[in-house]
Amino acid sequence: MSGVDLSIVAPCFNEQECLPEFYRRVSKVCEPLGGTYEIVLVNDGSRDRTWEEMLALAGADPRLVCVNLSRNFGHQAAVVAGLSLSRGERILILDADLQDPPELLPAMLVRMEAGADVVYGQRRSRMAESVFKRATAAAFYRVLEWLTDISIPRDAGDFRLLSRRALDTLLRLSERPQFLRGMVSWIGYRQEAFPYDREGRFAGHTKYSLGKMIGFALDAVVAFSVKPLMFASLAGIVTSLVALVLFVYSLVSWMSGGTAHGWTSLMAGIALLSGIQLLVLGIMGAYLGRLLVQSRGRPIFIIERIVRNENALSK
Repeated sequence: MSGVDLSIVAPCFNEQECLPEFYRRVSKVCEPLGGTYEIVLVNDGSRDRTWEEMLALAGADPRLVCVNLSRNFGHQAAVVAGLSLSRGERILILDADLQDPPELLPAMLVRMEAGADVVYGQRRSRMAESVFKRATAAAFYRVLEWLTDISIPRDAGDFRLLSRRALDTLLRLSERPQFLRGMVSWIGYRQEAFPYDREGRFAGHTKYSLGKMIGFALDAVVAFSVKPLMFASLAGIVTSLVALVLFVYSLVSWMSGGTAHGWTSLMAGIALLSGIQLLVLGIMGAYLGRLLVQSRGRPIFIIERIVRNENALSK
C-alpha cells in the first residue's frame, strides 16, 4: 500500500449539515493516534451542498479524499466506492450522520491489535429512533438469522473496522446488489463484536424510507439464503395435494350422480391456491431478478471525480 495507517470511509447523501461536525470529531479522534490517516468522503448523488462542503474541508486539510459519484447509487455502493479507494492498513466504515460515534475507534483498534480482522459495532440500544423502527430492525436481524446459511450478527450495521487483508478479500467479491454486513460475515477471519449505544442523528433526517428498508431486507435474504426457494417447493407440493383432494371430491360427487356442493368453499380454495402460486412466482422472480442484474455485469458505481492530495501521507 502507500503507507497510510488508517482510513475512515464515510458515504454521504445530503449530509451538508453533518459534515463539519463529522470532520471535527473524526479529526479529534485520529490526531492522537499517531501515524498517518485519511478520511474518504463519498458523495452519493446528493442534492444539497454536500459536495461543495467536502471540497471546502479538503481545501483546509489535504488528508481528505473526496469522491463524487455520477449519480445516487445507494448506501452500499457508496461504501464500496470508498473502500475501493482507501489505502489504510486499518479501515473504519462510518456514516456521516454521527449515529455511530467515531470516539469508539481507539477501543476498536485495541481489539484489532489483539488479533481481530473485523471489529463490528453491535448496537445495545438505538437512541432517538421510533418504536416501529426499533421493532422492525430487531425483527429483520432475527428473521435473517433464521433464514441465512451463515452467521450474520444480530443488531450490527456497517459500522466496523476492517484489516487490510479482510478488505482485500471483501473487494474480490463481485456479487450485486451488495449486502455488505453479510459479505463481511461470509469472508470469515477472526471477527469480534463491539457493543455500543447508537446515538441519534446529529442533524437532518434518515434517508432510509420504509420502502428502501423493505428492499434492503429482501436483497439480504435473496443474497444469503435459498430457504425461500425451499419454501416455494414445499408450497407447491402442499397445493398440489390440496388440488388433488378437491379433484377427487368433485369426481366422486359427479360419479354418484349428485351435484358437487360447497361453491363458496371451492372458490375460497381456488383463491387460496392462486395466492400461493403468485407468492411462489414472486419468490422465484426475486432470485431470477438477482441473476439478471448479476449477468449484466454493470459496475456497482461510477466515479465522476476524485479530489486527493497524493502527497498528504504525513501526520
